[in-house]
Amino acid sequence: MISTTSTTDLKVRDLMTPGVVSVRPDDSVATAYELMLEHRFRHLAVIDQDGDLVGLLTHRDLLRHSLIERAELPLGLQRTVMRRIQVEEVMTSEVETVQPDQPLEGAALNMFENKYGCLPVVEGSRVVGILTEADFVRFFALAGHLPVSSLPGLLGR
Repeated sequence: MISTTSTTDLKVRDLMTPGVVSVRPDDSVATAYELMLEHRFRHLAVIDQDGDLVGLLTHRDLLRHSLIERAELPLGLQRTVMRRIQVEEVMTSEVETVQPDQPLEGAALNMFENKYGCLPVVEGSRVVGILTEADFVRFFALAGHLPVSSLPGLLGR
């Protein structure tokens, strides 16, 4: 049977990673960095006490503020400094987002043109997932091995 589904039919929800790991604005950068290391993520959604998206903390934010990978400082001192700084001090506040039912192609183009590593996926102001470069790599790594019609269910983790 020939599939009538094409990659242009895919929606953001088909590739996004649901169940986003997040931090709060008043969490320490050390806490956020530990989560990044533990889960092997480069992006964390920043959620307020009401569960609304208020920012994004990226590995690049940490590098830009010289909070990680400083060879001249002992690791213990780096961690001490990171414990004293709150996420809200270094996060990106103005965050581009997408909705789950938006066409995947448009989200990919947005990420490519703006050099975004990810886009939080929201319904209203609630984060329901995250779309990352890794999601696209996984898609194309699997796409050659499976019929396109089976990919949406398989890829949305």
